[in-house]
Amino acid sequence: MSEPLVHARNLQVRFRSREATVQAVNGVDFDLRQGETLCILGESGSGKSVTLRAMMRLNPPRITEVSGTLRVGGHDIVGMPETAMSALRGALVAMIFQEPMTALDPVFTVGDQIAETVRRHDGVSAREARLRALALLELVQVPSAARRLDAYPHELSGGLRQRTMIAMALSCRPRLLLADEPTTALDATVQIQVLLLLKQLQQELGMGLIFVTHDLGVASEVADRIAVMYAGRFVEEAGVSDFLAQPMHPYAQGLLGATVHASSRGQPLTTIPGAPPRLDRLPTGCAFAARCRHAQPDCLVAMPPLLPIGTDRSVRCIHLPHPVPA
Repeated sequence: MSEPLVHARNLQVRFRSREATVQAVNGVDFDLRQGETLCILGESGSGKSVTLRAMMRLNPPRITEVSGTLRVGGHDIVGMPETAMSALRGALVAMIFQEPMTALDPVFTVGDQIAETVRRHDGVSAREARLRALALLELVQVPSAARRLDAYPHELSGGLRQRTMIAMALSCRPRLLLADEPTTALDATVQIQVLLLLKQLQQELGMGLIFVTHDLGVASEVADRIAVMYAGRFVEEAGVSDFLAQPMHPYAQGLLGATVHASSRGQPLTTIPGAPPRLDRLPTGCAFAARCRHAQPDCLVAMPPLLPIGTDRSVRCIHLPHPVPA
């Protein structure tokens, strides 16, 4: 069997300062095949975005320590020199950021910004790069694409700015696309349009896609597999249909239970009690134990391993199975 597009084993990311060491990612393992979509779920601060940024080496270099194995397209991302890594950004792996207004440069037109990326990696002429930029805007279904080439970011709506970010990310035909909550700032109608567009483009171009979100509805639309992240670790990984039908980890059950449905009208909202642990003071045992209704004394002794359940699921819990809350 060929090597997966992404191969991560015991991936750890720490941020060191004089005051503390923040353990943002703590031993993440996963593989991603070409054309597959992995969706990473979790609360803010769980390590989702840090994991994505580690794949492009975009975390602050002066304070960041990365260890473990991380291979993308056969390349050792952890040990690669910065000059080589710079050549791979955009060409092998590209990223759609959460807020396009801060990711796009306000003093250059969107056409110039897309064309610059094309020229940087493909070495084509300015004219050819501009034609490619136009084709990309048309690919992501920007209306009046020729006119939008000369627009500045502030002249576009949130949905059009996000489509521009997608066009820029796709400009050099990457094999891996990282999407960091790309629909968070959009209204519901535009959000669905962007999700459907991403899914269509991924199928057409055969890319691997890692999609970060805290929205289960979004995950169900785009994912082949779901990984639930808590305190820098995966606590459950499963196929999307199996996960939505029967989440097993208590935290995953809490996330699913907290999702609002039309049938929830008039019912009290389900919440997960407590708050996530501080990443500079992680507990010895299960990081979720303080919030878990199934916690027992042995949960506080050591961090549970990520155990396989069946053929296509793994769960980090020593007290399975847990009944799904009614």
